[in-house]
Amino acid sequence: MHEPPAEQKPTLDHAKMTALKNEVIELTKLPPHPRGYAYERFLTSLFDLFGLKPREPFRNRGEQIDGSFVLGNETYLFEAKWQNELVGNAELHAFEGKLSQKAAWARGLFIAHNGFSEAGLHSFGRGKRTICMTGLDLFEMLDRGIPLDQVLDRKVRRAAENGQPHTAVRDLF
Repeated sequence: MHEPPAEQKPTLDHAKMTALKNEVIELTKLPPHPRGYAYERFLTSLFDLFGLKPREPFRNRGEQIDGSFVLGNETYLFEAKWQNELVGNAELHAFEGKLSQKAAWARGLFIAHNGFSEAGLHSFGRGKRTICMTGLDLFEMLDRGIPLDQVLDRKVRRAAENGQPHTAVRDLF
């Protein structure tokens, strides 16, 4: 019996990574509302570059999900925020609440471009299904040419080991 061919990982495209790094820098020049939609499109392009099969924002009854992607065999829903304030526990708990209404195996990625408050991460707690990423994490990943799937794998593993939802990219590589 023949096994199906293994799914090929995309080759690391440094030119596209540089283009995405420049794109996220350009987003800083946009007003808040259009920037939010542009940021979602940027993230979809980023997930697509690494073969993560992104799905664009979608609505379920009474809720908006910014998108989803597949890492390994796991489906992740994601929330993206680009706001001046640091994201606190209320936003993290709201997203975790959305996850709790989905299949038990669904995981979450919360991307807060300007970061998370220490108090927010602390009061969000340990052992959740959500991992966290900042704009600085994304920039360092793109600037250093680290594949997104590797960053996410390391963030998931670290969260599984220590229960904390966020570890900076600089502390993972």
